[in-house]
Amino acid sequence: MTVRQDNRFYGSLAPWWPLISPFEEYAEEAAGFAEILSGHERPVRSVLELGSGGGHNACHLKRHFAMTLTDLSEPMLEVSRRLNPECEHVCADMRTLRLDRRFDAVFVHDAVDYMTDENDLRAAIGTAALHCAKGGLALFVPDVTTETFEPGHDSGGSDGADGRAARYLSWTWDPDPSDSRILTEYAFILRHADKTVDTVNETHETGMFGRALWMEMLEEAGFDAEYRVEAGTGEYAPRDMFLGRRR
Repeated sequence: MTVRQDNRFYGSLAPWWPLISPFEEYAEEAAGFAEILSGHERPVRSVLELGSGGGHNACHLKRHFAMTLTDLSEPMLEVSRRLNPECEHVCADMRTLRLDRRFDAVFVHDAVDYMTDENDLRAAIGTAALHCAKGGLALFVPDVTTETFEPGHDSGGSDGADGRAARYLSWTWDPDPSDSRILTEYAFILRHADKTVDTVNETHETGMFGRALWMEMLEEAGFDAEYRVEAGTGEYAPRDMFLGRRR
């Protein structure tokens, strides 16, 4: 996760993340990512994840790879440390992270959506290139591209064993089709263990770019670029995925 503006959800509300988006719900898509990484021509043992958030993909991927997890939000990393104590965690921005070492693969999930302009996206791809070993793989999985975007809404949440519970409603729309930004309006309803309830409303601004631009930027950064469509799970529409083999 990166460029979180001033949203409370990635700060003071981060402890609610496991109830908003339970890690169990990531198992199927993470299995797909693991298959891609494991199927690369160059063996993948070490993986750097940019924008790892609460570590819900990593808790499944760590069964297959040695994971180094990075995120701009220290509170979200604290959530991940409890879930993934065996993984290395680094608090850093995916646009500027410099670890002075290389990995067999770099993985970037929907945190890349917070790159709201071309300079941000180019910087994040550049970070992946700098940390990817020659012949290694970079895998980017944005939520939407210009070609796949449709306005819509979603909801979810769960109950915790500690008496807390959380629900959310999200509504994504594009206020200005001429630019690269879209908005998601969130409503979070948070029930504490003492039965008191808080509601939080936030607007998250994210980026949206076309397939051709993704491919162009990957090539410019030193990757042989490939575009794929994710296998559908029935839970959501298949996403565009961008792979880069480091030259």
